[in-house]
Parts: sequence; structure tokens; C-alpha cells
Amino acid sequence: MSLITELSKDAAQAAQVLSVADTEFKNKVLLDMAAALRENTVFILEANKKEVAEAAKNNLAEAMIDRLTLDTDRVEAMAAGIEKIASLPDPVGQQRLVEERPNGLHISKMRVPLGVVCMIYEARPNVTADAGALCFKSGNAVILRCGKEALQTSKVIAEILQSVLRVHELPAELISVVPDADRKLMQELMEQRDHIDVIIPRGGEGLIQYVTDNSKIPVIQHFKGVCHLYVDKDADLDTALNLLVNGKTQRTGVCNALEGLIVHEAIAGDFLPMAAKALQEHGVKVNACYKSHTYFDKATRYNIEDFGQEYLDLEIAVRTVPDMDGAIKHIAQFGSNHTEVICTRDDVAAKRFQRSVDASVVMVNASSRFSDGGELGLGAEIGIATTKLHAYGPMGLESLTTEKFLVSGTGQIRA
Repeated sequence: MSLITELSKDAAQAAQVLSVADTEFKNKVLLDMAAALRENTVFILEANKKEVAEAAKNNLAEAMIDRLTLDTDRVEAMAAGIEKIASLPDPVGQQRLVEERPNGLHISKMRVPLGVVCMIYEARPNVTADAGALCFKSGNAVILRCGKEALQTSKVIAEILQSVLRVHELPAELISVVPDADRKLMQELMEQRDHIDVIIPRGGEGLIQYVTDNSKIPVIQHFKGVCHLYVDKDADLDTALNLLVNGKTQRTGVCNALEGLIVHEAIAGDFLPMAAKALQEHGVKVNACYKSHTYFDKATRYNIEDFGQEYLDLEIAVRTVPDMDGAIKHIAQFGSNHTEVICTRDDVAAKRFQRSVDASVVMVNASSRFSDGGELGLGAEIGIATTKLHAYGPMGLESLTTEKFLVSGTGQIRA
């Protein structure tokens, strides 16, 4: 039996053990995991420091290094995220009535774990803790395949979580890390359909596409984040400026950062000079359409086919449109179904935008940076699904479960 097959089989067996654990017990384990992360912060940061140095030596992109880098605050955030997950309602076992049939059958549905979740991700060691905790609370085993840049940090984090599992006499295989980042092992992992129930890739567009094209297991896709801010004709311009600066510059190397600014032509003359000044102060490179170009110094002139890029850097694309229909059309053509924002004081326009725009998160007068499981009350997220089967948007506990039918009768037979 190969390493990957054995790892997958062990995870499936471990998931059966966890599926019957009660909520109080799971929460106790999670709180102990959070405490263990804090107690071992020094060891986590030692491993991470070496990997960050190696990444810099290998000229890894700044956005990737930002995602790879941990510090005391980020380790604390991981621990706090696990505590938040422990405080949330447990979806496993929740029931809802479907109906009582005329023949007396009682039909209900109950939430159950997916089984074994496989996470394939790049330089994001925090995913190890988030995914481990989310899958544990929702009754799933998880197999973590991390990119080589963050593998050692992820292994340290996983070993800490596994030590807590052992203390509570649970199988360590509930949280497993593929010990080698070899692409051949990843391919073998994607063929374990007898043991793995779903694969969730999280990373660059190339990784997502590769997993989608090659997996024999159902894939929940987390494609790129081409997020836009649309400034409507009735927007408060100071609010719009704050949303733009925060969404673009607060942290650039993340999928919920703004990559596009769309402005209604009725307020372009007032707003774009404000935007130009603020973006210049923050060192943001601007790419602009022919209507917007003149408001910016040294902006790159964009043709229509140039839009739709995910920069993950201090760079943004700007377009002026004649009306909201133009904004919605632009988003439909160049968005990635991730997060879209409208700034407006018109409630009718806001509701229309939210109904019309196809994205997993659609915001009114709020920064795109809130498109995050923790910020939306999920405790943490295992990813942001940009496809619609079976989840859409930030995936928390409920998204890691499914429903089965429960049918209760008194001896009914079908005629």
C-alpha cells in the first residue's frame, strides 16, 4: 500500500470515530488546541522564519511571502479563530422537518459530516490550523497537502494539533499532512476516491485549474479574487474613498482585496481626482480606461480586453461607466464570482445591485476586506467557494456538512 493510499485510508477510518463525538467533547478538544498553539508559538515561528528566508532567497512573489509569513499576532489569530469555532453551534446532527406525508411517513433531514476533506493549498500555513479546526468541529477528517514553501511550518502546526488529539485518545489521522510536496503525490491524492469525499484547492489560479482538471474526486473551487468597488452616482464620496483605500491597500496579497474600481460617469469628475490623489499617496499603480485615464498621472491606458486581472499587489484597474447597468455588465464579464461592492446612498440601487450581481458575497457600503469567514461570523473559513455546488462564498462549519433524509413510519408499505 502506498503512502498516500495508507494516509487516505487511515483518515477515512478516523472520520468514523469522530462522526459520533458529541459537541461538548469536540469543543473541549478545540480549546485545548488553541491553548497548545499559544504555548508553542516559539516553535511555530522558528520553523516559519526559516521558510520565509528561503522564500525570499528564491525570489518568491511579495504576495506569497506575505501569506507565508507568521508572527506572534498571526499565531494568536489562529488560536483565537479556533476558540471562535468552539463557540459556534455544531451543525452535525441538526434536524429539520421536511413534511408529514398523507400516508403518515415523517420526513426530516439531518446534517452529517462530509467524511474526509482534502485541502490542497500553497504558502498559507494558517490554513493548517483553520482547516484542521473547522473539519474537526464539523466531524470530518482532513488531509492537508501544503506547498513546499510552507510545508515545515504546516507540519509543526499539525503536530501540535495531533498531540492534543492523542491526549484525548483520538486518532491523530483526523488531521494529516502529506509529508512531501512532490506533485506526483498530489496526483495520487486526487485519485483516492474510495477514501476522500471532497477536495478543496486554495491558492493561485494555476493550482485551482490543475486540481479541477485532474481530480477524480469532486472539487470545490476557490478561483481568483477579482473584486470590484462600484461607486454609484448617489455615493457619499468620502465613504467611497475609504472603501477604495482600505480594500486596495490594507493587505494586497489576499483574494478579497480590490482589483477594480468602477465609477459612474455622473460623479467621475468629482471622485476620480480624489481617488487619484489617495492611490498615488499609497503607491498604487493605476491602469485606466480612456474615460478615466486623464485623471491620473502616469496611468497605463487599458483597452477593454485588458481588464479582469488579479494583481495581488499595489495595482488597480479603473473604468468609468455610463450607469449601473454598465457596472453590472463589467462585473459579469471580468469578475470572478468572489466579492463585489457598491457604494451608494440609494437603497433601491443597492438592492438592485445585490440581486443582479453574480458573486458569492455582494456588499453595500462595506469594505471588500470583510469577505472573510472570521469577519462574517463563521469563526474561520476553509476557503471561499466561487462555484455553487454545494457551497458559495466563505465556507464555515455548515458548508463542511451535508444532509441526509430521515424517514420514520409505522409499517407503511408502497402500493
